[in-house]
Amino acid sequence: MIMTTYFLYARKSTDVEDKQVLSIEAQLAELRTLAKSEGLEIAAEFVEKRSAKMPGRPVFNDMLRRIQTGEAQGIVCWKIDRLARNPVDGGQISWLLQQSVIQSIRTHDRNFLPADNVLMMSVEFGMANQFIRDLSSNTSRGLRHKARRGEFPGVAPVGYLNDTRNKTIVVDRKKFKAIKAAFELYAQGNSRLEDISRFLYENGVRSFYGNPLHKDRARFILVNPFYYDISAMAAKYTRANIRRS
Repeated sequence: MIMTTYFLYARKSTDVEDKQVLSIEAQLAELRTLAKSEGLEIAAEFVEKRSAKMPGRPVFNDMLRRIQTGEAQGIVCWKIDRLARNPVDGGQISWLLQQSVIQSIRTHDRNFLPADNVLMMSVEFGMANQFIRDLSSNTSRGLRHKARRGEFPGVAPVGYLNDTRNKTIVVDRKKFKAIKAAFELYAQGNSRLEDISRFLYENGVRSFYGNPLHKDRARFILVNPFYYDISAMAAKYTRANIRRS
C-alpha cells in the first residue's frame, strides 16, 4: 500500500474575512502537531498571505499543480475555507477530490475523502463563498450610508487622518499645511509636478518608504476633488494647470 503524502497549506489575508482566523504561525503550529499525532508525511509546506475570495492565488495554484503531478496526494489545512472562498477554486478542489487525485483533505476537525457525500464539501464551500458575498454587500451598504450622511467613506487622503472613534476624518496637523501650500504653489502656474513632489518631500509629505512622491501621485492629489475646499481659487487654477500638463 502506497502511503499518502500531504502538502500543508496555511493562509491568512489582511481582509476583514480573516479577522478571527488563526495567524499563519498558529496555523502552522497546529497543523504540524496534527500531522505528527496522525503520522502524516508532509512533503512540503505552503504559506499564502492573500484573500481567497477571488481565483488566482499563486501559491494555491502551484500547490494544485504539484498535486496533479503526483508530488503529494493530500492536503492538511486548518479549515476547508482556507483553501477556497470562491466557486472556481472550490470547484477545483471538489473535482480533484472526486477523481481521487486528492485522496484526503485533513483539517483540525475532520477528514474529507473521495467517497464522501459531495453535498458536505459543497455546503462548506458554499457557506464560505456566501460569507464573502454578504461581507461585500454589507461593506458597500455601510459606505453608501456614510456618504449619505456627508462622511468620507474610505481611507483619509494625505493631509487628513481617520478618526476611528468617531468614524470620520480629521485634519493631520503635520501635513495639512504642506498640502494646502502645494495647491497654492501649483496654482501660480510656474511649477511642474516634479517640483510639487519635491516641495511636499521637503515639507514632510513622502511616500511610504520615505521617498519623494511620484509625479503621478502628486497629480492625483492635485486633481482630487476632496481637497477643493482648501482653497477654491487655488483649486480652480490647479485644475486648469493640470489639464495643460
